Amino acid sequence: MANDEVILLDFWASMFGMRLRIALAEKEIKYEYKEEEGLITNKSSLLLEMNPIHKKVPVLIHNGKPICESIIGVEYIEEVWKDKAPLLPSDPYEKAQARFWADYVDKKLYVSSRKIWGTKGEEQEAGKKDFIEVLKVLEGELGEKPYFGGDYFGFVDIALIGFYSWFYAYETYGNFSTEAECPKFVAWAKRCMQRDSVAKSLPNQHKVLEFIQMLRQKFGIE
Repeated sequence: MANDEVILLDFWASMFGMRLRIALAEKEIKYEYKEEEGLITNKSSLLLEMNPIHKKVPVLIHNGKPICESIIGVEYIEEVWKDKAPLLPSDPYEKAQARFWADYVDKKLYVSSRKIWGTKGEEQEAGKKDFIEVLKVLEGELGEKPYFGGDYFGFVDIALIGFYSWFYAYETYGNFSTEAECPKFVAWAKRCMQRDSVAKSLPNQHKVLEFIQMLRQKFGIE
């Protein structure tokens, strides 16, 4: 598939876009990165054309055809470029378990984490409590394994690690220490950050904090 045209419509701070950046890097797929600079106020015509339903990034465009939703995109990358760096286990049960935990991240972690930076007062405190509980559940699933899939970096790690770039902001607004609450989780995150595919795909945590400060001002939270 050497002549494939691969384009990624993305926004630098999107933890969902980071999933596709990491998956493409793991597979060593060359692609054109297109930053949606006006994502908050002025979405591009290409984004609206390629994702008319949700109008959100990331969108993976393969030979002119859009694949929307980040987890679906990671699975697509795995199926199309299956000859290098497998991201999902071959065993059907293990594959189902990986999909379960990726879904858990989307349904539980994102909602609680957004309350930490996107609200104040009691709602923020409730979000922080839920966030730490979700991390502890994930930490329990990780156990003593180096990665969620065992010895190999894979699907659940990719689904989750992008959130780590927002942790400094979560801790700043939530006034807590992830490492104090969930040391094994942070050790896993640092292990993932040693991979080039991850380190080059995740933005600086201080830059993310500045972005969230702007969002809080825009939404009238502070």
